[in-house]
Amino acid sequence: MKGRARVEWRDDVAILWLARDPQDEVRFDRELLEGLDSALDDLAREPGLRGIVSVGSDRFFSNGYDLDWLASLEREARRDFIRDQQALLARFLELAVPAVAAISGHAIGAGALFALAHDERVARIDRGFFCLPEIDAGIPLRRGMMALVKARLRRSVARDAVLTGRRYPSVDAEAAGIVQACHPAEELVGRACERVRSLARSLPLERAPAVRQAARQLAAG
Repeated sequence: MKGRARVEWRDDVAILWLARDPQDEVRFDRELLEGLDSALDDLAREPGLRGIVSVGSDRFFSNGYDLDWLASLEREARRDFIRDQQALLARFLELAVPAVAAISGHAIGAGALFALAHDERVARIDRGFFCLPEIDAGIPLRRGMMALVKARLRRSVARDAVLTGRRYPSVDAEAAGIVQACHPAEELVGRACERVRSLARSLPLERAPAVRQAARQLAAG
């Protein structure tokens, strides 16, 4: 496995640690993308795998794109990175096993989309918000990204999240159906493992048509 992501096993569940350290903002760049792709390649060869749980740092699940790094790229390299990021989201939507995002802090922009690419989401109850701030930055979501948002969120929630850039604290995110549950920090990963094992009882997974359509649109770039 290469890149930044690190895998830890808890029996038959793989914990995918995204952060370098507890204060890492977990911003998406080429290193993180390659690390996640490499981890999924390795996990696909594990016959006993029953589910995946993704976890960020103590402050951030993911603070979105590394904008300084992204701005330093030539146009073609930037376009290739966004294409590959969308392909990663599609991979999560098409996993043979369930995936749960343990939202350990803020999930912003690309980090929020990454959380939505998981089958379910649990959030830390005392810290972090979910936000799609692209409207404020003047950055339109691409077609596949919008399809993902619409597939995962209720229509009214998707509209507010995308058109207003609203910040949802974890408890509000649960009320809106963005996350399925909130837990104290010390319980978050364990609860996510319980949830992913529960989903694994229904293998093979049958994901909703809207989710499958979002995966196709994301994979198409």
